[in-house]
Parts: sequence; structure tokens; C-alpha cells
Amino acid sequence: MSHEETQKPKVLVVDDNLQNLELILAYLEDIDCESLSAAGGQEALEMIQNDPPDLVLLDVMMPKISGFEVCKRIKNNPETADIPVIMVTALSEMGDIERAINSGTDDFLSKPVNKWELLARVRTMLKLKHLTDQLERTLLYLSEIEQLPRQ
Repeated sequence: MSHEETQKPKVLVVDDNLQNLELILAYLEDIDCESLSAAGGQEALEMIQNDPPDLVLLDVMMPKISGFEVCKRIKNNPETADIPVIMVTALSEMGDIERAINSGTDDFLSKPVNKWELLARVRTMLKLKHLTDQLERTLLYLSEIEQLPRQ
């Protein structure tokens, strides 16, 4: 097994509200993952750039940089575009859902967050990310084999 396969998946939780942040981090203790946190959009973007997580749980309503903008930046950067993003929001208006989808979110959860719904979606996204990464490694390996001189 490679180092990547034995390492716990990293989940970054982004919320400017400390209580929401602590609650979601407590829920994530039921999943075998490394939980990281950021208190705002700029901090989250820096963390993602320095050490990309396997999943981002992103609050929508934050000062300075909204979750919509953070999501857009993650998805528009080729180095981070494949990181799944779940937006966590109290917003339920159709326009807000449309904005979330247009900014590139992979899924969303409504506040107050239901623990079991959160855990199910996080597990699903982490499994999807793992399979996508595995597929990319396999395709890279196959393309390298195709480059080898034929005997």
C-alpha cells in the first residue's frame, strides 16, 4: 500500500461561527478522518493551497469572502478543482441554491445540520474522492506504460 492509501482523508471545515465549527468537528469524530478547521474564507483558501484536503465543508454566509466565492476559487483552480465541496447553509431560497450550484458546489446541507445526514454525505464524498484519485493514478500509470518502447 502506498502512503496515500494509508493516510486518513482530510476534511476542512470552514465556518466563522465557532459554535457551528465545534459542532461539525464533534460530529466528524465518528468518521476515520483528520479534521481541520478555518474561521473564514481567506484562511481556508490558504490552507487549501498549502495542503489540499480531500473534502471541504463550507459555510455560505461569512464576512469578507462568502462561501460562494471560496467555492468558485476552489473550482476555478485546476490544482484544487477536484476537491469536493459541501456547502453548509441556513439559506433555503431557490436563488441561493442556484448560486451554490453555479459556484461549483458538489452538495449542500441545511442548518441546523443533522448529524446523520452530515456523516452520510461526508462518507459518500470521501469515497468518491478516493475512487477518483485511484482512477487518476491508474490512468497516469497506463499512459506511462504506453510511452515505454515496445519489444
